[in-house]
Amino acid sequence: MKISELNPNILSDEQITKLLFGEFQDDQQSGDCIVVLGSSKAIQYRLPVALQLYKSGRADKILFSGGVTWPGNNLTEAALLKNKAIAAGIPEDKILVEDVSKNTKENVLASLLVLDRSCPLHKIRRLLIVTSSYHIRRTYLTFKTYMPEWIEFTLCPADDQTTCKDNWFLSPYGRERAVTEAKKIIEYISWGALLDDEL
Repeated sequence: MKISELNPNILSDEQITKLLFGEFQDDQQSGDCIVVLGSSKAIQYRLPVALQLYKSGRADKILFSGGVTWPGNNLTEAALLKNKAIAAGIPEDKILVEDVSKNTKENVLASLLVLDRSCPLHKIRRLLIVTSSYHIRRTYLTFKTYMPEWIEFTLCPADDQTTCKDNWFLSPYGRERAVTEAKKIIEYISWGALLDDEL
């Protein structure tokens, strides 16, 4: 069944779980760069995954992507992540920053330029993508839609406390996030903004 065949207004819990979380897991391959998408809690949940990938030698560059500033801080998501990574021992010359994007599609598009200027793009064969587990399907489809077709992806989901495969349906907050995310994916595919995918 294709995602485009789903009705975003009539989704069972099973369909939401399969759509968002599927069978996505780290395939343990190494790549050219770790790409970390920003969020309000990226430092708490996504950064530790990225640091572990880097320190285990899976890639020798980390790109932090995100231009949003959150209440209580005047630094962008990417700048905050960079500062924390340096404090954790990552050399500054191994860090790339994309700090203009405001959403997932812009994360990918703006990262294209940063990657091209540093690598360059035609030499990249695999990216290790770090984002929240409930956001992994949309992130994957966005990269697949907008990145060059020769680039492959290893997906490295980062679990948080409220919206994981095994608990999103247990709280109103987790349910709202999951339902909203599922509807976004289906709608973006219907608009042609994302490639369709098998459920």
